Amino acid sequence: MTTTFITGANRSLGYETARRLIETGHTVLVGARDPERGQAAADALGARFVQIDVTDDASVAAAAADIGAHEGFIDVLINNAGIHGTHKPADQITAADAGAVFEVNVVGIVRVTHAFLPLLRKSANPVIVNVSSGMGSFAATHDVERVESRIVTPLYTSSKAAVTMLTTQYAKAWTDVKVNAADPGYTATDFNGHSGPQTVTEGTDAIVELATIGADGPSGTFRDRQGAMAW
Repeated sequence: MTTTFITGANRSLGYETARRLIETGHTVLVGARDPERGQAAADALGARFVQIDVTDDASVAAAAADIGAHEGFIDVLINNAGIHGTHKPADQITAADAGAVFEVNVVGIVRVTHAFLPLLRKSANPVIVNVSSGMGSFAATHDVERVESRIVTPLYTSSKAAVTMLTTQYAKAWTDVKVNAADPGYTATDFNGHSGPQTVTEGTDAIVELATIGADGPSGTFRDRQGAMAW
């Protein structure tokens, strides 16, 4: 049975990913910062809750130690936790604003991946899925036919571009671990006031696909629910 740990799994895309993977037979560990919300989500899903704040070294280390003591390993790590950050106009964005977004969206992935890599390497088929975004795609944000080209949000977009590049670099560095990035697409979630045209299930298609690849699956790819995404 595949054991999967998902950060930010108490709501929206993370929760739906957990639900779908449980349906496929995965043992899912629900990671969330808020203990009450995380436990409630895990109870509703029939999963185990593991408290984790991806911005805190001690919290991440404790989560890895918890899973090491209980499950002993993980097969799949889904780095889903992320924030949009400030909605200020570009000329009002500060260094502190940037630090807050990158600390969760990029540094958080580095922190969690570093802590959980030893547990992943105990798996016969270790897989990492980083939840990125088409908002971080140079091609998508310059294509006038796509919604990504009509939204200006400097910090979120640049952080997701960094997530995708981090993914490809990890994939090159680790031939024993499959590392891929998923673009959920414009999905109706709390993140955007439920304005997206896709359902949350459609938004998790690429995540679930990449979380369930076999030993011959890809690494270093960036995909949405239609297939390969342009960089």
